[in-house]
Amino acid sequence: MARIDLNLAHAYKPDPKQDSDYALLPLQMTFEDGGAYALLGPSGCGKTTLLNIMSGLLAPSQGSVCFDGKDVTRSSPQARNIAQVFQFPVIYDTMTVAENLAFPLRNRNVSQDIIHKRVGEIAEVLEMSGQLNQRAANLAADEKQKISLGRGLVRPDVSAVLFDEPLTVIDPHLKWQLRRKIKQIHHELKLTMIYVTHDQVEALTFAEQVVVMTRGRAVQVGSAAQLFERPSHTFVGHFIGSPGMNFMVGYVSGQSISLAGITLPLPPDLVLPSGDIKLGIRPEYVSLASPDAPGALPMTVAHVQDVGTHHMLSASLAGQIVKARLPTGATNLVSGNTVWLKVLGGQTCFYKNEEIVA
Repeated sequence: MARIDLNLAHAYKPDPKQDSDYALLPLQMTFEDGGAYALLGPSGCGKTTLLNIMSGLLAPSQGSVCFDGKDVTRSSPQARNIAQVFQFPVIYDTMTVAENLAFPLRNRNVSQDIIHKRVGEIAEVLEMSGQLNQRAANLAADEKQKISLGRGLVRPDVSAVLFDEPLTVIDPHLKWQLRRKIKQIHHELKLTMIYVTHDQVEALTFAEQVVVMTRGRAVQVGSAAQLFERPSHTFVGHFIGSPGMNFMVGYVSGQSISLAGITLPLPPDLVLPSGDIKLGIRPEYVSLASPDAPGALPMTVAHVQDVGTHHMLSASLAGQIVKARLPTGATNLVSGNTVWLKVLGGQTCFYKNEEIVA
């Protein structure tokens, strides 16, 4: 296991001059020994580039990679002792499960007794002890991916296990089982694990710390609760949650805020910078209110979805849309009706230049 320190930037084209030339903008980041991390973001945001730099498949164009304080920037994946699990299972179909698991140890001339013991231990962790003599070609995709994971775990001295969207080819109803297994393995073996995905459910259920990325930047690192409750960037608010955070463009003057032409008083203990600002609030924290309630706006119902456990309301005011997750007993939710929605409260966030206001 290893602590991984990154201080780098990367561009695929020579002599980068502007932000758009970089696949990874300059970043400093630490992955602690034994931690479970996820790199989360849309396609093309730089997460796989960052993973490949950590593994040694790619050298950064600027900066350094350190494992436990040792500079490994130009070291090979083998020298770093990294295990990497890719989108598609990397196994030998002609070999048995046991032979596949043993392969990394045989390449290192480990004694047969140790190989037999270690393969048995990993097969038990993977719940594949009864399939050791079965040929890999006859296995389902999720079982093949478990073998790929086992090949990384079979080396007892592995520095870190890196996952590059490992559940892409797995049937949806099997994904949760394999995700649970990976989480269980982390708890049992305390390995440094870094998981790349564009799926927020995978990231938030696996990782202790999630790195949210967009356009080559790491815009926030935090726990699931931190990313949901206090997104430090509007992109995080938009990307995390289903649906994402509501944003309204406003203007602050003194102790009041103007939203869609309506001025609301700010709480006395809330101090915001004057000028243009964005208000952000999760649909879960928007509530129906009476017309005289502080922090409430009159909005026109656009449409309502009955999800069974709740109603998802979309309402508009001067072209600005707000979504609210409301209890099924809520009334007056008919298209064209006016409802009062409370948008100012303890869970409301404010953003200046897309960054959260402290």
